[in-house]
Amino acid sequence: MIAPHQLINITGKLPWANVLTALVLVLWGASQAQAQVSSASCGSLQNVAGRFGPFDYRADHFKPPPGETRAHSYLLKLVHDAHFTPEAEALLRGVSTEMGGDLSFTLRAFPNHHRALLAMMRLGEKQKSLQPKGAEFPIECWFERAIRFQSEDTIVRMMYAIFLHKNNRVDEARNQLETSLKMANDSAFTHYNAGLIYFDIKDYDRALAQAHIALRLGLRSTGLSEQLKALGKWREPDLPADAPATADAAVSAAVAASQASAPQ
Repeated sequence: MIAPHQLINITGKLPWANVLTALVLVLWGASQAQAQVSSASCGSLQNVAGRFGPFDYRADHFKPPPGETRAHSYLLKLVHDAHFTPEAEALLRGVSTEMGGDLSFTLRAFPNHHRALLAMMRLGEKQKSLQPKGAEFPIECWFERAIRFQSEDTIVRMMYAIFLHKNNRVDEARNQLETSLKMANDSAFTHYNAGLIYFDIKDYDRALAQAHIALRLGLRSTGLSEQLKALGKWREPDLPADAPATADAAVSAAVAASQASAPQ
């Protein structure tokens, strides 16, 4: 299973920590069956009069709606102070209502709020419920809404892939990973984190390929390679001086190397 410290910061630009080195993702203790959700069942993204948002959680992707002049940091602070305090994030107590309600407000205001999505998953685990008490929608709906709002947010998709895998929906988890990798471009972090998830679903060839890509793109983290070595699945990549500088070239090289060394 993926340990919480293993998935590393994908963007390097998250506004909620200055020295973040790990993206913490919840691990479900038990697999749970859950029906698929849809935009019809998960509600509109347009908030009713008097509600806040929706805004992109990522500061570097923030595009204020017409008439909104307040800064992203100010808008985020308003929500955090009123609904997503450290106590709420730690699931110690709600602020204005039950914890599920405060997390719902946060995710309505910032649908792709990574930390609030994580907190909602943890709350479901704590309560052993697919829709925590006070939450406006089931947990999976919050992923559907986040992806509908910002479909290119690879952090959300990887979190969703883990959620799907833990609920025995491996094919859907793979789909989310593949979509994330199509958007990864030259992000070594995204390829590395995808490799961790592929390892967790026991697709060791794909995990190896992603680890090689991350190495070719300059990431030297050893966690994934050590896991592969422990199972005898690691092979050193060919890293010539003129190694490919782009992800597309690295993908081709890594896959070719994997196929060439595979048992016949």
